[in-house]
Order: sequence, then structure tokens, then C-alpha cells
Amino acid sequence: MKDPKAEPSADRSRREFIRTGLQVAGGVALPSLLTSPAFAQNQPPVGTWPAGVAGDSVFIGISVPRTGTYALQGEDELKGYQLAIEHINEGHALIKAISPKTTRGVLGKQLKYGVADSAAKPNDAVQAQQRFISENKAIMITGGTSSAVAVALNKLAQREKVLFVCGISGSNDTTGKDCVRYGVRQNFYGETAANAIGPALLKAYGKNKKAAFMTPDYTYGHTVTKSVNDYLTKNGGWTMVTNQVSPLGAPDYSSYLTNIANSGAEFLINVNWGHDAVLSTQQAKNFGLLPKMKLVIPYQIPFLAREVGAAVTEGVFAATDFWWTMEDKYPLAKMFVETFEKKYGYKPEWGAENAYMEFALWAEAVEHAGTFYPPDVIKSYESPRKLNSMVGEVSWRAQDHQLVRPVVIVRGKAPSAMRNKEDFWEVVEVVPGAGLMQAPTAFGCNLGGYT
Repeated sequence: MKDPKAEPSADRSRREFIRTGLQVAGGVALPSLLTSPAFAQNQPPVGTWPAGVAGDSVFIGISVPRTGTYALQGEDELKGYQLAIEHINEGHALIKAISPKTTRGVLGKQLKYGVADSAAKPNDAVQAQQRFISENKAIMITGGTSSAVAVALNKLAQREKVLFVCGISGSNDTTGKDCVRYGVRQNFYGETAANAIGPALLKAYGKNKKAAFMTPDYTYGHTVTKSVNDYLTKNGGWTMVTNQVSPLGAPDYSSYLTNIANSGAEFLINVNWGHDAVLSTQQAKNFGLLPKMKLVIPYQIPFLAREVGAAVTEGVFAATDFWWTMEDKYPLAKMFVETFEKKYGYKPEWGAENAYMEFALWAEAVEHAGTFYPPDVIKSYESPRKLNSMVGEVSWRAQDHQLVRPVVIVRGKAPSAMRNKEDFWEVVEVVPGAGLMQAPTAFGCNLGGYT
């Protein structure tokens, strides 16, 4: 018989940790498993289930960009996730308004989590989440900010059979051609943004205009640009006179802006995101393109107005997921803004709201299913019902796992009109979501199997 003292100390510690964990699981969590619908049906293991729910807590893997061009937006998104976890674990009134069956934790289990820096790189995000799945038995993973990351995590989730609730992702592909059964997304995206902001632009500026686009060279940029251009061309006779495509993290936009200056464009439609949007907008101003050309932000970037200044965003139309002054209309928005500001010291941007809602709706879906068993949770998402949110009533579309939700049109305020240092945008319209969405099969969605 092998002498246990001969084992390396790290191996002994790991063995003792596993043994302790099994003892805890046997003493605390087993009764809840025995009474759950999935266990009663004697379902075979799927993904990290049932190992991931064997204790009195469940683990969530979070990957957001904490470095690189999307870092500022990633940190805001992360704060939304963290506040949601805190609220779920304590049974906060805001969570209960969205997920009425939640008391403390999800199905009585506290949420624990790990955070990894994706740096907006798909490979980094996938490697981190694979570790969370393998080592921590993550029952759910989340991440985004970059749609390339979201698409990669979609594929990981489907392969590993672990639910992926998508963070920020504006690409049509995320719930289009790259959709998966194990992925869901609650925020707005290129097509809905285009169909919401398009009418506002035509009403304000009329038809037959010339537009220059600035597009980041990946799935988010290409699909948003296509949707916006398609709408304006078809419905307003607008012309894309140039489309300047740049790599993620470009430090200098002078060559692209020179081409735009020589294009004859009347509008600069900037699809860049994160710090790329800030740099390209600042440089457009320095080149003298702004305010000579009218700036349009078809997919609003959190913190853009703060970074470039209200004088630059004054009068600019943007489509967004949420803006904090919606607290004046929606009670749940007011609760969120107040609790977020109290904890973090600033008004939440839409990335934080999006992250919070994604976790709140996941809690609702699990509670509605009455189990963490992944196929049953997915079917819970697919079961038609109306849900509460910070922007009114919403629902999931079963065919592509996209939330049907409104898109918010905002216009930049003049510095003199700002009520406080964070009052950058005026909400012009909250556009109902159903009429903004393409047919479920239009973008090639094929969800795949449950097991």
C-alpha cells in the first residue's frame, strides 16, 4: 500500500480538499438534489451537472476585458455582474421584482464566481472559461464586450454543454448564424439598433444623404454597419460613400479620416467601440471633420460622452440599451440606478445594466425550471412568458434565444443643458422591440441540440 506521506504536499492538499468537498456535498446538498425534478427523473450527467450543484453554492465563470481597448467598458460590465450576484445572494427586492421565486441564492444555493481578463481576445476568454468549467465546475459562464469573444464562448458552451449567458455583444451573428442552444443574449444588437435609429435619422435629417462609416474589423463592426447601411439605403436613399475598416486597437486613424475627408460625406457614422471609438472621434474633431460632418453613433459606447466631452456629442443621435435617466419612467430602473450609484459612486452605464439583467433573468429561468439541469433551464428560457425588466416588459424568443426588448434612442445634450456631470444624453424615444427584430431564421440561426 502506498505511503500517503510519500505523496507531494500539493497532491495531498488537493486530495484532502476533494474529500472535504464530498463530505460537505453529502451533508448539505444531497437532499436538495434528491428532491429536484431533474434528479427524480434520473437524468444522465450533462456538462458540469450534477457535479456543479453538489454543494450549497454554485460557481459562475466571468470573463471581461480588464485590459486593452475595451477595458473601461469591461469594468462597468463586471460591476453589473457583481451587484447582481450580491443581490441574488441576499434576495434583494430588485431581484425579486425580476425573479419572484428568488429568496437567497438561486434554488437556495449561494452564487460564487471567478473573474478572468479576456482583453477582448477570444482565445483568452475561451481558455479562462475552460478552466472555470474544468476546475470549478461552473454551472454558467458569461462574458462579452467583444462580439468575437461572445461568438467563441457560444461555441465553447455548446461543446461543453454549459449555459452561456452573453454579456455585451452587438453582432447580429451572436443570435444569428452563430447562435447555439446553450447561449442566450438579452441586449440589443446591430439589426435592432439600425431599425430603431434609422427612423430617427430620417426624421431629423431627411433622405438622400451621403454617409461615411468607420467600422472595426470583426463580426460586431461588419454586421452593425451592414444593418445600418441597409436601413438607410432602402428607406431613405442614403449612400455609403466610404467605409473605413480598421483593426481593433488601432492607435492612429489619420489615414482613415483623410479618406473620409475626401469622400464628400455629410455624416460620419462611427461604429467603433470602446477606446477605439474615443480615439477615432477625438481625431475626427482634430481633423476638422466634426462638427462639419454630423456624427452618428448607431451603437452607443458606454462612457463615450464623458471621454470626448459633451460639446462633441451635443445633438448626436445614438441607439442604446439603457440610460440612467430612464429611472424617471421605470421603477426598476430607479432601484437599480440608486443601488448601483450608492455602491460604486457613479451612474451606471448600459453595460452594467445589461450584465445585471442577464444574471437576474438567468436566476428567473432557473427558478422557473425548478432545477439547474441544463436542458430544463434552456427549455425554461424557451417557454413563452412576460418578464419584468428595467425597461418594461420583455420576453425571450425561443427560436434564437434573443430577448425581445426595446431599444432606446438618445440625443446628446448641450453642456449648458446638463443637470449634473453625468447628464450627457436625453432619451428621445423608447422603441418597442418586437417590430425591430428580423425573422428568427433570417440570419441563419440553428440552435443545435440539448444534449
